[in-house]
Amino acid sequence: MRQLFRHILYIIGLTLVLAACVGEELPTADTPQGNLDALWQLLDERYCFFDYKKAELGVDWNEVHERYRKKVSPKMTSLQLFEVCCAMIAELKDGHVNLGASFNLGRNWSYWEDEPENYYDSIARSYLGHEYGIASSLKYTVFDDNIGYIRCESFENGPGNGNVSSVLSILAPCNGLIIDLRNNGGGSLTNAECLASHFTNEKVLVGYVYHKTGKGHNDFSTMKPEYLEPAKGTRWQKEVVVITNRQCFSAANDFVKMMHCLPHVTLLGDRTGGGSGMPFMQELPCGWSVRYSAVVTVDHDKKHIEFGIDPDVKVSMNMEDVMRKKDTLIEQARTILRQKANETP
Repeated sequence: MRQLFRHILYIIGLTLVLAACVGEELPTADTPQGNLDALWQLLDERYCFFDYKKAELGVDWNEVHERYRKKVSPKMTSLQLFEVCCAMIAELKDGHVNLGASFNLGRNWSYWEDEPENYYDSIARSYLGHEYGIASSLKYTVFDDNIGYIRCESFENGPGNGNVSSVLSILAPCNGLIIDLRNNGGGSLTNAECLASHFTNEKVLVGYVYHKTGKGHNDFSTMKPEYLEPAKGTRWQKEVVVITNRQCFSAANDFVKMMHCLPHVTLLGDRTGGGSGMPFMQELPCGWSVRYSAVVTVDHDKKHIEFGIDPDVKVSMNMEDVMRKKDTLIEQARTILRQKANETP
């Protein structure tokens, strides 16, 4: 509850700051040109990753505006304008930058969707068997080598402290624990923090956050440290392997950021999908909604995680394993945990 209250207060305060610093000076003409200009200016003044995207991708936002402005004409249809606007925001390669209309959702997820998924749902489900436990959004079981397994597919709903404590209490006799996060597209940061808080006994610095305070690309607040505090309930004391792939995005990316700071946690699999900006929304003159990243979160070393977090152990699905209905990543995680259990006095 304390974590949730803190997040709510931060979001309310940040919304007021953004509203105060940017004013209401966007173009208001409901024309193809007016809507494209409003979209470009909204992002120009409020999007938080321009310097990073310029360094990583070479994005020149002024040049982008000039290029796409030439593609707009007064008589173009709404569908044509939508296509141009979506192509313009796709230059940022940010999964949190979307354009929403009644007929479509403009987005660019190709930079992680085109990567190997390293996940076969039918194979992964076979590891759960038929008698697995369900606690809110968590599915769990114990493998025959006494390794616990939790499948966390989303942070949209739960889990709460009670759910996590109950699951970890049941899995307590296990020699190690796997948290399979693959294809977790995110959800609530509070839910991600709730789960992570059950894996530390002390307050841990996990990152920093800062936000836009003005219209300039470099107008930011000072960095505010983020801490992960121990949960009130069952806390896991043994080794953990978190399995990731390129489909781990947003709150799932943040969960990995927190877990990576804990000494008994190993990240295994592929780089996460990223998505470290906290999104806000506003409307264009035509009524289309624009979602954009306005708040930057970085890791405990103050490094960007917008394009994902690398695993400690890089593992990809082996096609021979797939033919045998084996999950290469789960099997490697089990091997690591068995080895660590044997090394523990």
